[in-house]
Amino acid sequence: MGSDAGAGIAIITGASRGIGAAVARASAQAGYGVVVNYSSDAAGADAVVSGIRAQGGRAHAVQADVSRPADVVRLFDEAEQWGTVTAVINNAAITGNLIGPLVDVPTVTVQRVCDVNVAGMIFMCQEAVRRLSLDSGGPGGSIVNISSTATKAGSPGTWVHYAATKGAVDTLTVGLAAEVAKQGIRVNAVAPGSTNTGLHAAAGMPDRVERLNPTIPMGRGAEPEEVAAAVMWLMSEDAGYITGAVLPVSGGR
Repeated sequence: MGSDAGAGIAIITGASRGIGAAVARASAQAGYGVVVNYSSDAAGADAVVSGIRAQGGRAHAVQADVSRPADVVRLFDEAEQWGTVTAVINNAAITGNLIGPLVDVPTVTVQRVCDVNVAGMIFMCQEAVRRLSLDSGGPGGSIVNISSTATKAGSPGTWVHYAATKGAVDTLTVGLAAEVAKQGIRVNAVAPGSTNTGLHAAAGMPDRVERLNPTIPMGRGAEPEEVAAAVMWLMSEDAGYITGAVLPVSGGR
């Protein structure tokens, strides 16, 4: 597989577990220096970093809450101490760990989920463009946003508020891609379907992936590494003429 790996550092937000951790490991294997961002799970981030280093890769953990613009600037500043940032994977997202109809979601949860999933991704994209744009002396590069196939069905009865934020991610991806295409930056999204991560158990639905399997043409949920493979392809030179795409990784669902 072609890779942009010779050109520096990849920042992966929310990389202490699940899809983010899988993307961090795959990025390191492709030759990137990896910044493993986390908000609160320092132990998880440290474990990801240790695993990458044990395999001979380069990785550093950086705490930052993407919903805080000052944290985002600091995240990029710290990343640039280790090399030139050329890839940004915006994976950080939360559901609020609530299950039920939209009408019952507390105001504070709606605000926090929107702050992280929408505002946080916008802040990350803004700073990525400032650092990567050829127009400002940057190296160019790739932004990959993690969306969700929840945008299609809307997650009724469970996470409508979360699905709505992922709809915003798709729109952000398409609009920003067109805006910065001539600045040497490609912007794409990966939309995982049902995936075997801790997200479901954390929300009190440990069997959710298994319950959804009969609705998936391939009959099973994705592994985080399968989602990471799609991210890596979009980051690579093989996808050099692709921007503004939202790639489903959903087993056909």
